[in-house]
Amino acid sequence: MNVPILAPSLLAANFSHLADAVGQIDASGAEWTHLDVMDGNFVSELTFGAKMVRDLRPLSRTIFDVHLMINHPEHFIEEFARAGADYITFHCEAALHLHRILTSIRDLGKKAGISVVPSTPVGVLEEVLPFADLVLVMTVNPGFGGQSLIPKCLEKVKALKRIREEKGYSYLISVDGGVNADTVSQVRDSGVDVLVAGEAFFKAADKVAIAALLKGVR
Repeated sequence: MNVPILAPSLLAANFSHLADAVGQIDASGAEWTHLDVMDGNFVSELTFGAKMVRDLRPLSRTIFDVHLMINHPEHFIEEFARAGADYITFHCEAALHLHRILTSIRDLGKKAGISVVPSTPVGVLEEVLPFADLVLVMTVNPGFGGQSLIPKCLEKVKALKRIREEKGYSYLISVDGGVNADTVSQVRDSGVDVLVAGEAFFKAADKVAIAALLKGVR
C-alpha cells in the first residue's frame, strides 16, 4: 500500500498564530497544507480569502491545497492562483460549468480539484473526471471541524479508485473530515492518496509523531 500524502488543515489551527501553524506543518514532515476557504453562504462559516494564502505562501515549503467551499468559485480562481495556490478545489454542488472551471484552473498552471459532499454520488463527476487532478471526498458535511467521519463515504473512494484504474485517469483521491488516530486505518484501507486532518494534527503535542501515525509509517 502506498503511503498517503498528509495535508494538515489550517482550519483547526489558532488563527492568531497561522505563521507558527504552517511552520509546524513543515516541521512535521507533512507534504501539503490544506486551506479551507468558506464564504458564509455555501457553508455557514467564514474563514479567509486569497490575501491569507498570499501572506502564508513564503513561509512554507509545502504544496498549498486550497479548498473553495464557496458559491460561484469561478469568480475567484485567478485570484487564488496568483496568491500561490498549487491545487485549487471547488465543489461540484456550487457551480454549473464544471469542465470550464477545471480547465481554467489548469490554464493558469495549477492543479484542478473537484469535491463532493456526503450526499452527492460520485456518478455526477463522470463527465469531468478526465479533467481533474484531484477529487476530494468530504467524509463530513462541510462547514466546521471536529465532526465524526461518515464511514459510508469511503465507498466513494473505492469507486473513484476503480474508475481511475478502468479509464486510465490520473487524479489523486483525497478525504477530508473526521480523519484521526481512530479512523485513519479504514481511510487508508479505502485507497486514498491524500489525507486531510485538522484537529487530529493541531491538537497533538507531537506533530512529527501524529504525522507519522496518520501516514502509517510507524
